Amino acid sequence: MDATINAMSPQELAEACAKAMWNDDNASRHLGMTIEHIAPGEATLSMTLTETMTNGHGNAHGGYLFTLADSAFAFACNTYNQLTVAQHCSITYTAPGALGDRLTACAREVSRRGRSGIYDISVTREDGTVIAEFRGHSRTVNGTLLPA
Repeated sequence: MDATINAMSPQELAEACAKAMWNDDNASRHLGMTIEHIAPGEATLSMTLTETMTNGHGNAHGGYLFTLADSAFAFACNTYNQLTVAQHCSITYTAPGALGDRLTACAREVSRRGRSGIYDISVTREDGTVIAEFRGHSRTVNGTLLPA
């Protein structure tokens, strides 16, 4: 498999890593997320807000917004076939989400040096309104997603 991995383009490697990770990502799949886009250092995931994802004000619960952004972050920083985990994350909520909204989290790599990375993720509603901004710091650990 190692020769096959080495022969892959960066895009093919990113897609293969996403597929391998998706197969074991019970949380994202269970919440109805879908992967819309994968590229090296990038990922776009979307999810529809269901009744169980609303808070006491009838808005999107912040934890679900964080989870969507965190999943996009995870897929973006794991596109290089190096196991990568979150080291630190923060989120700022800028507008509410509502029941039935289709939300999209777009993650992009800002910096990747050595074992550390920084990723910015914007969560938007279908009308393009940004409802949250997330920043994730990643750390590469031992291991790969695809067998060597």
